[in-house]
Amino acid sequence: MRLGIWTPLPHTLVPEPRMQAAIADATQAGRGEGPDAATQFAIDVVTRAESAGFDMTLIAARHQGPDLEAWTLATALAMKTTNMELMVAAHPGIINPQMIAKMGASLDRISGGRLCVNVVNGWNVEEFGTFGNGAWLPELEDRYTRMDEFIQVLRGLWTQESCTFEGRFYRVRDGSLPLKSRRAPSPPIYTASRSPEGKRTIAQYGDHWFVPDRGDFRQPRETLELMRAEIEAMNRLAAECGRSIGYGLSANVVCARTMEEAVSQAERLEQHGRAARYNKSSVAALGACLVGTPEVIAERIRAYDEIGIGLLLLQFHPMEAGLENFISEIQPLL
Repeated sequence: MRLGIWTPLPHTLVPEPRMQAAIADATQAGRGEGPDAATQFAIDVVTRAESAGFDMTLIAARHQGPDLEAWTLATALAMKTTNMELMVAAHPGIINPQMIAKMGASLDRISGGRLCVNVVNGWNVEEFGTFGNGAWLPELEDRYTRMDEFIQVLRGLWTQESCTFEGRFYRVRDGSLPLKSRRAPSPPIYTASRSPEGKRTIAQYGDHWFVPDRGDFRQPRETLELMRAEIEAMNRLAAECGRSIGYGLSANVVCARTMEEAVSQAERLEQHGRAARYNKSSVAALGACLVGTPEVIAERIRAYDEIGIGLLLLQFHPMEAGLENFISEIQPLL
């Protein structure tokens, strides 16, 4: 089982004092001296995770609000880490795949072959209005058609000497990318979808799929069986396409000395998630059911490993204290 961690960004965390200070610094032009507070917070968390044996960090794309731009932050993290893979998010419709191919090959070389890409359709209509020049597509099928084309163009430019593609949303004629990635044949692509159209795209063109959960941390047994069935179904779908893929799980870890205390903390996170749409995205991974004592959480992680989940992408609230608790209390049990 590989371990990953979310790189802390304002919109992916329940507010905590150090991040609140970073937001205050980031939202006032010319404020402060020395290193940027949000950048330093991200570096501190990611390098601590790397020193503890974590394999990967996700740099989410949050275009609205005071978040650092994902690819820029990932480049800064590349210079402060040595082994950790950098999973950078990309939203079809906001940045075109041709540019992501160039940026990705560049960052893969800068990092020594440590890039992977998380292709995400996104949900924030306002983001697509402002940063995608009105590129939001209201129909789910259209969004997955665009994602499908996005991945084909990205993969084509990475792996073909001459790429030609004619689609509804993207077109390339005899396109080439002389700059090659360090990793062969190309950096891995991670995606997530619950829809049949999205799953088909992932089976055909993705490398790893984030398995959906039931959305209720109180149902660990049912969640495990759902994930087992989802993985079996996706394995069949990938086999129909002549491929095999890997599986990941995004999980919010709530660890305490007793189950009662852990459940109480998780319920407070749920309340935070109901307050605003962005809050909901920061606590959605509670449904992975990693809520409990160290022993319970370790047991559930082993169960996920047994059904084929190869990557756990973790977040904690508060981030630094939660990471330290995981390192000292849970990792020794795995």
